[in-house]
Amino acid sequence: MEGSIVDLSKYRLERAREDFKTANDNFVEGSYRASVNRSYYAIFHALRAITALDQFDSGKHSGIMAYVNQHYVKKGVFDKAFSKNVDSAFRLREKADYEDFYIVSIEDAKAQIGKAKVIIQLVEEYVRTRWQEV
Repeated sequence: MEGSIVDLSKYRLERAREDFKTANDNFVEGSYRASVNRSYYAIFHALRAITALDQFDSGKHSGIMAYVNQHYVKKGVFDKAFSKNVDSAFRLREKADYEDFYIVSIEDAKAQIGKAKVIIQLVEEYVRTRWQEV
């Protein structure tokens, strides 16, 4: 049996929460590079919880971010700081994952976790309202 778009959105939000927990665990263990990676993916899956409700998906991270910016930030559902935090989290994750010899500091990892926490909370508030409307 195929699930609903609400089920898909809930699943993606749960993945965001799981990645956020892993990011925290990595941080506590001193694995800052891994923490930055999981914090970003927590954000990414939270964004995909939103796009699921619009039946939109993209094979590229930039596609998800552009969609959310166009349909949610520009329309005032989320403020510009939301978009800036998503973008900076993406860029830090790219540096951490792909740049040789890039060292993720404890401060960077802590900030990334903070961004993920705020974004997930905002998304959760938003999707809970949407779930009732769909």
